[in-house]
Amino acid sequence: MKYKMKQKQNQRITRISENTLVVGADIAKKIHVARAVDYRGIELGKDCEFYNDREGLTKLAGWMKGLQQDHAKSEIVFGVEPTGHYWFPLAAYLQGEGIKVVLVNPHHVNKTKEIEDNSQTKSDYKDAKVIADLVRNGKYTEPNLPTEAYADLRILMNLREKVVVNLTQVQARVHNWIDRFFPEYLQVFKDWTGKASLMALHQFPTPQEIVSLGARGVLVHWKTEIKQGVGIKRAEKLYETALSSIGLTEGAVAARIELAALLEQFNLFSKQVETIMQEVLKILGEIPGTAQMLGIPGVGITSVAGFLAEVGDLNKYDHGQQIIRLAGLNLKENSSGKRKGKTGISKRGRSRLRGLLFRCIMPMVAKNAEFKALHKHYTTRSQNPLKKKQSLIALCGKLVRVLFTLGTKQKEYDAYDVIGPVRLVQLQKDAA
Repeated sequence: MKYKMKQKQNQRITRISENTLVVGADIAKKIHVARAVDYRGIELGKDCEFYNDREGLTKLAGWMKGLQQDHAKSEIVFGVEPTGHYWFPLAAYLQGEGIKVVLVNPHHVNKTKEIEDNSQTKSDYKDAKVIADLVRNGKYTEPNLPTEAYADLRILMNLREKVVVNLTQVQARVHNWIDRFFPEYLQVFKDWTGKASLMALHQFPTPQEIVSLGARGVLVHWKTEIKQGVGIKRAEKLYETALSSIGLTEGAVAARIELAALLEQFNLFSKQVETIMQEVLKILGEIPGTAQMLGIPGVGITSVAGFLAEVGDLNKYDHGQQIIRLAGLNLKENSSGKRKGKTGISKRGRSRLRGLLFRCIMPMVAKNAEFKALHKHYTTRSQNPLKKKQSLIALCGKLVRVLFTLGTKQKEYDAYDVIGPVRLVQLQKDAA
């Protein structure tokens, strides 16, 4: 693994030659700063300040191409930190102009900026030079910006995440309302989001209104929209519960307005999630290999869509380990001399992808027979047993490799292939 990492590092360094103009830019909301160097780190020309608009991007491209011509360079490599979202339009514009865009790790910028002038001072002008130096030394990665269906998928899944957060907050606020004004309500309806329950909360939410209607009156309201599933027994139970309720009675008018607003938000966010997922399903139908990935027991639409939204086209990767590194699930170790430090994951990657994989693997070790067996083996084996969380992280990597294989080769899920012959023998010994 160390040899492969060094080999890739060497490849990145050799790409930066005497014919390369290296540009580093510090990206802000309104004004960006760019500085250019050659492959030895000698600064070329003056810095360029440009605004985050078409005129500014045109100025930047003209400045870089002017330096390229003046210094007889055949290639431009433009480096930025992937912090925030302001660099997306800039990268898309430069790629359209035929300029190679690369990314430098923000941690690397923070660690090396003091080398520039032996000072902890931070400035846009200084950071631009630090970024350019990191690029010329091969400390960069090439961005995998999503295109076509994958771009739509990333936008939709990011939007879904935000809408689900809003929906969860509204649901908690409805629970808060019920606890204050009708705390016994959930004895009648375990799930307040059912149709009969929502009708009650919309039309007669307080115990006082239910008592005034009576059980028959409640049932009459329900039967206007619900023909089956509720009857007089449920209505009588709601009425009897309302009679003995200890809920607040003061501020009932305002409480009704508050609940109506909360239910309106609940309906809106629920509808938005439904609309988003309908579109996500259409997009997944256009991507080869998704049907096979969905064939993994315990893996659902949200998991596959979220995975592809984060990694993009699987065919752009050589192997699943690249995706594991992208998620920050690759191992790191702090060792010195005879001291062997603890091993953990790097967490240098897409945190959203890492979180999605971890949330996905939790139910899989309970429902997927193969992953359940592997989890048991990892945590109970006689040599080097893993803690439960360590095992789950290892299985996240396993899941990535399975998804990658099924998605790229478009083959069906096979339990034997997941475990493998060597591990199968180990599991059989454990079971004996």
